[in-house]
Amino acid sequence: MRYCFGVDIGGTTVKIGLLEESGAIVDKWEIVTDTSEEGKNILPNIAASIEKKLEEHQIDKADIIGVGVGVPAPVTSEGVVNGTANLGWKYKEVKREMEEMTGLKAAIGNDANVAALGEMWKGGGAGEKNMIMVTLGTGVGGGVIIDGKILVGQNGAGGEIGHLCVNYEETDRCGCGNRGCLEQYASATGIVRLARQKLGQEMRPTILNKEDVTAKDVFDAVKAGDEVAKEIAVTFGRYLGYGLANLAAVADPAVFVIGGGVSKAGEVLIPYIREPYMERAFFANKNVKFVLAELGNDAGICGSAKLVLDA
Repeated sequence: MRYCFGVDIGGTTVKIGLLEESGAIVDKWEIVTDTSEEGKNILPNIAASIEKKLEEHQIDKADIIGVGVGVPAPVTSEGVVNGTANLGWKYKEVKREMEEMTGLKAAIGNDANVAALGEMWKGGGAGEKNMIMVTLGTGVGGGVIIDGKILVGQNGAGGEIGHLCVNYEETDRCGCGNRGCLEQYASATGIVRLARQKLGQEMRPTILNKEDVTAKDVFDAVKAGDEVAKEIAVTFGRYLGYGLANLAAVADPAVFVIGGGVSKAGEVLIPYIREPYMERAFFANKNVKFVLAELGNDAGICGSAKLVLDA
């Protein structure tokens, strides 16, 4: 039996999985992400945790194919990170350091990209080779898979779909510094922003409360038949659907996999995205599926493992 490790580095915790070559998860656990001192302890802590698991499961290092790592930042094809928003890293040769610390082959990718790879391998996109994963969380992440491979790009920023410009008239700035990014309308925080704008001028009765509204509240209200909430969902879906139609003209996916915290609303989301997509999609891109992500928090560790298996 041969194994590999999948590592998903987050801002607060690092998720780690020990997987069989087939993708079956043998063990999974978490350690704290130590971002002190510019994150210098993050990789050593991961290496130590892997070493401990090998001892615990009595697995010989010779039976380990390698370790895949997902990082919340753009990652070059050489496994180099040139800065992170929440880990403290500046320039870091993650692949080289990981290989030196563990004595194992390493493969490094952007966290949203490797989550997409995980969903293609074992989740909502299983059986497809051309796929776009859309992660609707605090921001909007994404991963573009073409012919079974992650689209990385020159600077490791391939698949940063949250920063497609979808509103040329926007005056407020996105966290990235630009204006009119998809993230400003389709993330959890973007949905709250749309809801507050709507509720600030709404005279009709609604179960939504402007002061403490959440994205979950909006879709719970949609399920309850609230007309105001439905209109907020239509606005959200139009921005996302039109944005995905533009992406499809470039990548021509077989399936869009919708994940992230917002996707927990369930199937109610899909028509709000699919209908505007179909309005604007190029005719050759209309035969596409929209599905919900299936792996949840395991997408990152599965995708990271797949990354090193394919390396």
